This record gives sequence, structure tokens and C-alpha cells, in this order.
Amino acid sequence: MNDQKNTILFIVLSAVILIGWNLLFGFPGQKPTPPQATPPGTTTTTPTPTPTEPPVQPMTREEALAQSPRVRIETPRLAGTIALKGGRVDDLSLTQYRETVDPKSPPIVLLSPSGSPHPFYADFGWLPVSGASAKGPDANTLWTQEGSGPLTVDRPVTLTYDNGEGLVFRRTISVDDKYLFTVKDEVANKGSAPVVLHPFALISRHGTPQLQGFSSVLHEGMIGVLGDGLQEITYSELEKKKLNEFKAIQGWLGITDKYWAATLIPDPAAKINARFKFEQLGGIKTYQADYFLDPITIAPGTSATAGSRVFAGAKEVSIVGVDFLIFGVDGYNKQLGLNRFDLLIDWGHFYFITKPLFLAMDWIYHLVGNFGIAILIITVLVKLLFFPLANKSYASMAKMKAVQPEMMAIRERYADDKMKQQQAMMELYKKEKINPVAGCLPILIQVPVFFALYKVLLVTIEMRHAPFFGWIQDLSAPDPTTVFNLFGLIPWDPSHVPLIGSFLLLGAWPLIMGVTMWMQMKLNPPPPDPTQQIIFDWMPVIFTFMLAGFSAGLVIYWAWNNTLSVIQQSVIMRRHGAKIELFDNVKRTGERLKNFVKNLFKKKGDAGVSGSSS
Repeated sequence: MNDQKNTILFIVLSAVILIGWNLLFGFPGQKPTPPQATPPGTTTTTPTPTPTEPPVQPMTREEALAQSPRVRIETPRLAGTIALKGGRVDDLSLTQYRETVDPKSPPIVLLSPSGSPHPFYADFGWLPVSGASAKGPDANTLWTQEGSGPLTVDRPVTLTYDNGEGLVFRRTISVDDKYLFTVKDEVANKGSAPVVLHPFALISRHGTPQLQGFSSVLHEGMIGVLGDGLQEITYSELEKKKLNEFKAIQGWLGITDKYWAATLIPDPAAKINARFKFEQLGGIKTYQADYFLDPITIAPGTSATAGSRVFAGAKEVSIVGVDFLIFGVDGYNKQLGLNRFDLLIDWGHFYFITKPLFLAMDWIYHLVGNFGIAILIITVLVKLLFFPLANKSYASMAKMKAVQPEMMAIRERYADDKMKQQQAMMELYKKEKINPVAGCLPILIQVPVFFALYKVLLVTIEMRHAPFFGWIQDLSAPDPTTVFNLFGLIPWDPSHVPLIGSFLLLGAWPLIMGVTMWMQMKLNPPPPDPTQQIIFDWMPVIFTFMLAGFSAGLVIYWAWNNTLSVIQQSVIMRRHGAKIELFDNVKRTGERLKNFVKNLFKKKGDAGVSGSSS
């Protein structure tokens, strides 16, 4: 059947397009601006914001924290400390997020001090111009806290340092009730000569982190909007390039993980000299995002001020901000007048579908209290939205079934002349007003929605650890059950089987999805071509195993969408007088399976008789 051939062809082409598009493009928008590297052999007077402490002996996180007196951080979402040695924000945990679905599991640790197993921290300060002898604070400087008490939403913390050479530094750190730190650095010149200093800020990560997603569909690494476009540089890419330099206004930059990020946010009006840098310190890979401002001359008896913001926390959509037509969310992007800070979340290539899809689901979630129910409802809404198109598609398929005898007669009449056969088919389609590619349309509708939902489940933290019902406690993770240990009744983990272990994690929801897909296939009469018959028989099995490792929310969506399609197609076909082939096809499949088993045992019996007679 032509419609079945076109359906298969469309599935293959869609997969090729999606995979190719994912590999070739990195984000929605303009291409990254080429890095402005310093020509070889030239010198520069710009400073280099780099951690100056020597490599330290690896120690536990607790031991590393004990190397400095600290000021506590206490907010509704954050817990941690500021190191008085260095004046860094280098200890931060996200108290509202846990490592596992168990609410008693440890909170997510985002920032850690130098010397710990996974150093990740933010630093700020002043650097002298090249050749100047002014002494500024560094990683070993011991700051003094004015007053006492922790850093809270209502109470900033002020640190001071006197370099003993006429410069007095003062750092005030405040934090909001979410994830934004504001750092105000002041320096007073009490000496007799002017001093020229560069304000700087940096985020540094020591060691390559374990990635949580596929690099082709999720970016983790260096990120920022600098100049004309979004810059996304993976850890491996930065290792090869060593250095990427940019000059920008209204820029921001930092390091992003799947769900968390630490980014520098300078004043939107400031002209910044930004960099992504890689180097090895004591054999440890170090990745750094930093920027510095133009030099400031501080005359004797005067002072200068510089400020920066640091976002360090979870990439929640309502906090980061998404500006999309009527779905605008008033997050940091709008509040601070930033340049596309919403791109901190990797919405993917179908961002024009992914963003509104998530926002609609999130709105429904706040009504029903369950993201799984929100997925089911959004699937129904998508079905209703495209009902006219699907109705025409299924109606055309019903007409095509009604003319099956005529189509078979044409094939037999022109069995040796494919050209006349095609011409006769086209005349029949024209006479009966049949669209031969109608079977592709339901899949055409489903593919972009499927991929957009895949991105939503993959990148939005709101889906992380979101429960459904029963055994599904995390819609963003695969179904944790498997049929190969009878869904947990047998105390055995099939994933430990060499080579094929990953294929044995076949949960209950993937099986449900496979059954619904099989039912949808069986709505159609069996194709006359045996090759097509084999493809259609095995396609649900292949998709069942293929989707078993996908997010449970995605599999639930696919199963529910198949169920709705079966109901919709059955109703439309009955309305147009077409026979519902489902039960006849199920019966034929059962008979083929019965004959297969009978023949299998018969062959074994014959082999046994033959063996005994020999």
C-alpha cells in the first residue's frame, strides 16, 4: 500500500532530519561570534584573572572548608559559607533539591572550595595593570568581617582588607531569596600616589565534571551571551582551544550543568572583556569563565566602586525568565534587563514549540498538581488542535481501504507494467478524492511535539523528580521496572548481564506503549507485500525496546497518544463505512503465532525421532 510505504519512508526521513539537525546546530539564534584571540608574539597590558593559589593536596570537602574561617549563608533556598580567606563564594548547597527522589537524601552541592574533590567557586576583586606594583587581595588574603552573623536575604555581609600600603578594600555581599548574589567592591586610596586597577570577576571549576546528558541534545560547559550571539563551548572544545576571548556589552557568562549553573552577570551597560579559559594547574584541568572591566584610576584621597552579580543555583524557568509572546515570565532576564538570560536553559532547536509547550504544561500542573496528568491533558489539547487535519487524514485512509479491491485488481492487471500500474492508481485516487500520503500526516504532527516534549523532560528542572502514580516517581527518568525480573518480584538486576544488560531494562510503561502502538498498526488491513508485513509486525517491538531507556513521561505521552489515535481512527473509519480491521488482524496474528509454536514443537519432535533412529 502506498500510504504504508510513505509512512515508513517518513519515519526514516524524520529520524535522519532530527539526528542531522541536532548534530549540525547548537542553539536557536545566530551563530557564535568567532573568538578574538591575541595574535602570537604580541604582548598585552590586560590583566589575567586566574586563581593564584598553588595546587593543594587533595582533601575531603570538610577538610577543605576547614582551611578558612567562614561566614554562613542562610536563605530559604541556599545554605553554605563565604570563605574569609580569599573572600570567595565557594560553598553552596541547594536546600530545595536532593540527590535522589528520597527526600532524606543529601541536598545538591553546587559550589565547593579549592582543594576539595570537585572545586567550583566564584571570585572577585581588583587587579593592577601590567607592570604596576599595587598589592591587591588574592586567594590567600584573610578578610575581616564587619560585625557578625550570617548572610541572609535581609542582612548583607561586609568584608574589609587593608593591604598596608595605602589601599583599603571593602567587599559587600548580598543575596536575594532565590539564587542571585550581588557583590559590591570598593577600594579607597589613602596613599600619596594614584593607583590604576582593573575590576574582575571569575567562576572557576577544577576537574572535568561527569556529564548528565547527550552532548548532541543538551549543552553542558561554558555558556554566555557575548556580542551578537549565544556562546556554547563544551569542556572538550575548550581544552582544544585553550582560550576564547570576547568584547561585549550586555553580556553574561559562566558554566552550566544540566539543571544547575553558576554565571557572572556584570552591569548590562558595562563594556566587558570576557574569556573562557582552560589550563592545567598541577596536573588538574581547570575551566574558567571570567571578565574584567576597563582600568580605573584612583587618585590619592578618593575611592572607586565596582559591582557584579552571580547567579548560582537551579535553572528554574520562572526564575531565569522566558520571554515568549504572551507566555512571558518575569524572571531575572526582565528584572535585570539582561540579554537573553533565558538561553541559560537549553530549549533546543524546536524552541518555538518547546517553550510554550512547557509553559502550558506548567500552568496545567499548577491546576492539577501532577506533571504526569499535565502531560495527558496537553496531549488531548494537541489532539484537539490538530483534529481537522487528522480527521482528513484518517478519512482519506478510510476511503483507501474502501477501494482495496480495486487497488488489488489494478496490481494484478498491470503486474508486469509498473508505469501503467502507477498511472491507474493515480487515476483511482483522483476519482475517489484520496490523498495517498494521508497516512504520513498523523506522524508528521506527532514528531515535533514528541521531540519538544523530550527536550522539556530532559532540560527543565521542574520535571526532575516529578512523580506520576504508582512506581513512577520521576517522570524525567526511565521506568525503573523491568519485565525480566517480573517487575521486581525476582531479586535480580538484569542490567548486570554483559553486553545485553541495557536492553533488558524493559519496564511496564514501555510495554504498554508497545501494545498501544501494535493496536494502532493492526487497525489497518495487512499489506500485500510480505516485506511490509514483516516491518509493520516488528515496528512496535523495535520501538518498545528503543523507548525503554527514554524518560517515563515521554513513554507515557506516546502510549496515551497512541490510545487516543486508536479511538479517533476507529470512530472516523466507522463513520466513513470502512471496516475496523483491528480484531481480525489480532485474530490472524494469534493464528500465526499458534502455527509458529506448533511447527516449532513439531520440528523438535521430528529431530528427536530422527536422533533416536540413528
